[in-house]
Amino acid sequence: MSASATSRAADGSRPHPGFFLALEGPDGGGKSTQSARLATWLRGEGLDVVTCRDPGSTPLGERLREVILHGDDARPSMRAEMLLYMASRAQLVDEVIRPSLTAGRIVVSDRFLLSNLVYQGIAGGLSLDEIARVGMVATGGLLPDLTLILDISPEAGRARTGPARDRIEARSEDYHDRVRRGFLEAAGHADAPEGCRYFPAPLAVIQGELDPDTVFGRIQEEVGNVLALGSRS
Repeated sequence: MSASATSRAADGSRPHPGFFLALEGPDGGGKSTQSARLATWLRGEGLDVVTCRDPGSTPLGERLREVILHGDDARPSMRAEMLLYMASRAQLVDEVIRPSLTAGRIVVSDRFLLSNLVYQGIAGGLSLDEIARVGMVATGGLLPDLTLILDISPEAGRARTGPARDRIEARSEDYHDRVRRGFLEAAGHADAPEGCRYFPAPLAVIQGELDPDTVFGRIQEEVGNVLALGSRS
């Protein structure tokens, strides 16, 4: 499934001079590896690229990441977990993402708001409308210009990553089945004329179970199309 256009304001103008790319999907799909590879390729094309991970990439965000994923003395409820992610993301947008986009840079983020909608919403049982409303407050209404979903089955993802590396990866097989279905549901809604109701931004699905070079080739196609890199010498 291909994304058809970049995000634009209601009057058709670009909301910022930069370009915001996010990689999403179930655990084990290769997001971190492919994000780094994407940034290297774009820099090789002469573009100014900033990378980040969500949660994280700010001093506050890294502390919250540790609490959410690894804190032995902290067991946040699903609602508290969602709000901790949002606090980290608010800082990330204010400190890193929005200033970079305003300066005309390309931002490549390892996860963003769609993860909350899927992990704590579809899989975790919280209201999607509530998460979306909180998310718009946390981000100031900012959404990626293109989100690439690296799809992979929970079984294949576990085979790649081995034993669970954090609290969320350690959740049940049924939970991770819902996570995968959630990402695909979002992509399916995005293909409808009215778009995805709770994530109104362009989405593209890439089969993450393929070999890494093939996956990266698909990423290059999607990103190259929206950035018009094919016309560059």
